[in-house]
Parts: sequence; structure tokens; C-alpha cells
Amino acid sequence: MDTIEIFGYFGAILIGVLLGLIGGGGSILAVPVLAYLFSINEKAATAYSLFIVGSSALFGGIKQHYKGFVDWRTAVVFGIPAIIGVSLVRHYLVPALPNLLFSIGDFEFSRRMGMFGLFAVLMIPAAISMLKKEKEREVTGAIKYNYVLILVEGPVVGAITGFIGAGGGFLIIPALVILANVKMKIAVGTSLVIIAFKSLLGFFFGDAFTMAIDWPFLITFTVLSLIGILIGSYLSNFIDGKKLKKGFGYFILLMALFIFYMEFFINQ
Repeated sequence: MDTIEIFGYFGAILIGVLLGLIGGGGSILAVPVLAYLFSINEKAATAYSLFIVGSSALFGGIKQHYKGFVDWRTAVVFGIPAIIGVSLVRHYLVPALPNLLFSIGDFEFSRRMGMFGLFAVLMIPAAISMLKKEKEREVTGAIKYNYVLILVEGPVVGAITGFIGAGGGFLIIPALVILANVKMKIAVGTSLVIIAFKSLLGFFFGDAFTMAIDWPFLITFTVLSLIGILIGSYLSNFIDGKKLKKGFGYFILLMALFIFYMEFFINQ
């Protein structure tokens, strides 16, 4: 094992620690760690990230369930369209994409650029959501679903998740609040369950059938992330996660710029 791989496994633990400390966002580092520290290609990196993100979200979702912050009916209503979206993208679209998407003169836009470029773009609103001060939206009345918009939003979020390998909580939580009149704490807990099932089922229905999976590596990385969550949860008794969240938001912005630089300037 070389030094870079050691940093990679340390990154796996760090992902979990951040999840345990701030309650989300840490899994967005999975794709950069897999791609740049383990030199895993874009297809495998986004696939492995789905498994890691899904496992971490499932762990957090179970904890939120026992706290009473998961609405399972809402998870099913939102989750099924999202699962369909991510599964179709992973099973049909990603394997069908050519290595070279298009070229303009000497500039060649590769599949890797497309996948990692979109990932970096979506890191920006994810970072902004961490930098903003959380405001509890006034919610009155019973949960009421806007089924038409849910049927549109679910597959779109699922497709984005499938393409870039991220959970998309920054998209799901506002959708739950706006489209289903769910309170913020319930939305956060329910989003973890949705992320868990759409990520894990998308991985198994899509990638497990279309590519060779390095299971020993993937299980090791995931277990280290889950251990990190336990460490982060313990440290949260002494460290204010809300204060760390803003700093981590700035770090994600820097990471997005790093990915752009690596893919469009260094790897070009």
C-alpha cells in the first residue's frame, strides 16, 4: 500500500467523521477521494460512491427513525420515482456513453469531463446550502403531496444522483418541505432514507449488472466510513457541528474548483 492509498483510506474515515459531526455533506467527498487518491475511473468512482453514500445514509436514516424523524409514507412516495431514475441512468445511460462525447477543434470533451464537471457544478449549490443560515420554514397542516411535481422531481433527482454518484440531499430536503409540506426535521430524516434506498438500489440494479465490482476494496472503504460516523457522532458531544458546517461549505467550494482544474486543465 503506497502513501496516496493511505491518505485515501484516511479520507474514507474523514467522510464518516464529517457525516457524524455535521449530519450530512461528507459523502460528497467520496467521488474525489476515489478518483484522485485511488485513481478509479469515472464510471467506477460514481458507482462506488453510490454504494458508500447509500450505506452511510442508511446508517443515519436508521438513527433518525428511532428519533421519530422519518415519515415512511413520504419516503416511499418520493423514493420510488427517484429509484427508477437512478437505476435507468446507471444501467442504460452511463454504460452507453462513449469515452469522447464531442470535440471542438483541438478541444475534446470526454465522458469523464462530463460526469466530473457536472459533479463539480452541483457541489456549488451543495456548498451554498451549508453556508446559509438554516431557517425553519413555517409548516402548518397535514402532509399533502403534490403528486405531479413529485413524479417530475423524483426521476430528475434520481437521474442526477445516478450520473454523478452523489446523494443530492440539498435537492431532496427543499422538495420535501415545498412539495409535501413536511417539517424540516422530518424532511432531513426522511431524505436520508430516500438517499439510502435510491443510491443502494440504483447501484445494485444498475452497476452490479454492468461492471466488475472490487468488493473487498468497496466494503473496506465503506466500513471505514461507517467507523468514521461513529467517531464523528462521539466527537459531536464536544464539538459544535453547526460551526464546522460553514467551514466545510467553503472547503467544498474549493474542492469544486480543484475538480474543474484537474479535469479541464491538467487531464485535458
